[in-house]
Amino acid sequence: MERRSFLKQAGLAGAVAASAAAPAIAADGPAIRWRLASSFPKSLDTIYGAAETLSARVKQLTNGKFDIRVFAGGEIVPGLQVLDAVQNGTVECGHSASYYYVGKNKAFAFDTAIPFGLTARQQNAWMYFGDGLKLVRELFREYNVINFPGGNTGTQMGGWFRNEIKSLPDLKGVKMRIPGIGGEIMSRLGAVPQTIPGGDIYPALEKGTIDATEWVGPYDDEKLGFYKVVKNYYYPGWWEPGPMLSFYVNIKEWEKLPADYKAAFEVACAEANVVMLAEYDAKNPQALVRLIKQGVKLHKYPTDLLQAAQKAAFELYEEEAGKNAIFKKIYTDFKAFRSLQHGWFNLAEAAMEDFMYANRIK
Repeated sequence: MERRSFLKQAGLAGAVAASAAAPAIAADGPAIRWRLASSFPKSLDTIYGAAETLSARVKQLTNGKFDIRVFAGGEIVPGLQVLDAVQNGTVECGHSASYYYVGKNKAFAFDTAIPFGLTARQQNAWMYFGDGLKLVRELFREYNVINFPGGNTGTQMGGWFRNEIKSLPDLKGVKMRIPGIGGEIMSRLGAVPQTIPGGDIYPALEKGTIDATEWVGPYDDEKLGFYKVVKNYYYPGWWEPGPMLSFYVNIKEWEKLPADYKAAFEVACAEANVVMLAEYDAKNPQALVRLIKQGVKLHKYPTDLLQAAQKAAFELYEEEAGKNAIFKKIYTDFKAFRSLQHGWFNLAEAAMEDFMYANRIK
């Protein structure tokens, strides 16, 4: 089912509720126009589309009074400068992946994903019903921004490589597009990480500027055409077990909003968060089948590489916690929540899935 059809049907109850409240909003609500800067190109309809979901729902819930216009990465600011644009008031709001900004503070990664961290469901649980959202908002407030969960891709693939990676030493010297803490772990394993916006990855891969890249998963990766240049496709994306996207709002602009407009915005963010993951889960399997038909070769990361990566990741977290107070505060809570989640998911989810996948009904 296409996005518009889904939203039209799934949003029927919300639309009815909104229409009931519409006279009060129309009579008293101010006309507000915002600009939203996305980190993503329009061609990636699923990840870019979350901002369009937000815009459409907010407009509907406010009877057209609150209009948020969406701009793709590079139209107002480069894709990796969205947080800065919102912080400085260049735009009122944005949509991005917070781990793009670990150069400012590594704690930003918790708002997206850290290697060997939480899956999409676990991330949502921590954000909405744990202390995750409260804790990361303390960090964002220092940058004049308030953040809202705004999508999740689910566990990602492990990237595209020009040459096979048969063991850990094969990573040495490999120039790979991979942002955030995942990139730092790759560096510790011998690779040479680079941060490149989505729209610029294919040319870099084609020209040989990089030897490997990760993005999201089959649906987006197919659209970006990586399979036309390299054929080795790895899994799992251990650095992104459940990467969450976020909407950013300039705090001063947020505080100006009427209460009902704030409610409409938060409801729309939650819808975009749910819809993105569902869409990826529906489209990724189909895209993977198409990629394999194009000659793509699937490889699981070698065990020695995964073990080394996990060890390096948790060493990095402990090091950072020893010198970064906000990182330590978030990490302490995150680690305890992760432990409980792993105990439960291993008991229920993993046991059920392991049996079903090993005993498939034809």
